[in-house]
Amino acid sequence: MAGRRGTGAAPGGDGAAGTTPSPDAVTTDAVTTDARLAALFGLRGDGWLRHANPVSVWVRFAVVPLIVLSIWSRRWIGPRSLLPLAASLVFMVVEPLLFPPPRSTRNWASRGVFGERIWADRNVVDLPEQFRSTAVPNTTYAFQFAGLAVLARGLVVFDLKSVVGGLLLVQCAKAWFIDRMVLLFGTMAERDPRYASWEY
Repeated sequence: MAGRRGTGAAPGGDGAAGTTPSPDAVTTDAVTTDARLAALFGLRGDGWLRHANPVSVWVRFAVVPLIVLSIWSRRWIGPRSLLPLAASLVFMVVEPLLFPPPRSTRNWASRGVFGERIWADRNVVDLPEQFRSTAVPNTTYAFQFAGLAVLARGLVVFDLKSVVGGLLLVQCAKAWFIDRMVLLFGTMAERDPRYASWEY
């Protein structure tokens, strides 16, 4: 891969150490819930770059529908629906690392992942003032949880309208969150060449 990807400030590996503090250098109080969740899915170092593959981001949008379909399938196949449900949950865990680093990160999805990485480390990163508030991200989370509640109710009573409505709410709120992260990354890249070098 050509261009900036080979520079020391790439978003994975040793080059990221100058941009994102290592876990040893960060106190427990400074680690956000987002960072803990990211670590749970293997998003450390090069893991972030693999997830920045736009295919990974778009496939990620298929995870919730797959889980929904697996749960709904109990109507057709009964207890055997636990098999596709288990497969869907395993896929959800491993999906962020299934794809190789992208050939280019100059796209909406990759920028969103980079912004999400910065946001996860917000307690140890000097964010621009307009991004320091958690109001918008928390609002997107609230919409996602509301969508999940509607979705869960629909799955319990087999109400297709609730399932579709809840699913749309979850997916739209997730897209809104990613778009906010794209704005965050763009602003940080303008301020700091280390972040700008993540884009190639």
